[in-house]
Amino acid sequence: MPSTVVHLALAGLIAAALLGRAFDWRALAVVLGLVVVPDLDAFAGLVIPGGHRALLHTLLFPAALAVLIYYDTRIRSTSWLAARFDGYGPRVAWVGVLAIVFAGIAPDLVGAGANILYPIHDQFYAFNGKLELSTQRGLVQTFVDLSPTATDGGGAAVGSTADVHVSSGVDPTRGPESADVDRVFPVARSGTQLLLVVTSLVVVGVRLVESRLSGRRPAE
Repeated sequence: MPSTVVHLALAGLIAAALLGRAFDWRALAVVLGLVVVPDLDAFAGLVIPGGHRALLHTLLFPAALAVLIYYDTRIRSTSWLAARFDGYGPRVAWVGVLAIVFAGIAPDLVGAGANILYPIHDQFYAFNGKLELSTQRGLVQTFVDLSPTATDGGGAAVGSTADVHVSSGVDPTRGPESADVDRVFPVARSGTQLLLVVTSLVVVGVRLVESRLSGRRPAE
């Protein structure tokens, strides 16, 4: 499963691509800070069985933020966000929401899965498989079972908070743990993840240098 470092690396690439003129240290810090929030539910697992990958991995979290941003920028007579980040506040906020979805929550759907509709619908979903084009079998995907006999949402559902415990360095196992339990805090679990981290460091670093050298004009 992706580590927090991998989540941050992906978020950095999203920020570099979408913040545009708003990109600087402050805006980047906001986006990265928002992406870390879902992983904080690892601590929730200490008091709520199955709370890790559920309490803050629900899509209701970014949806609620999106509603607040829309209210602030479209309904309120004076926008609080519009007065931040040299007028780029709304853009920074929207990029932050996208980063939560695509860098904070979506990567965790691969592997043990995430409880993306919690608490409205208590069910973990995991999308593990492959997508390929075969000269013999045509387009093949195994992420979701679409056969007529498929059950549990096409094979993507893996259980509720009562059934699923996602291990973390904070809470390795459900229930009491021995004093010598091995707590693992991953950085990169594959060469692909390490490549993503390094690529993000280079891209974000270049964008920060460009931002510092060129400056930015207030939003029009």
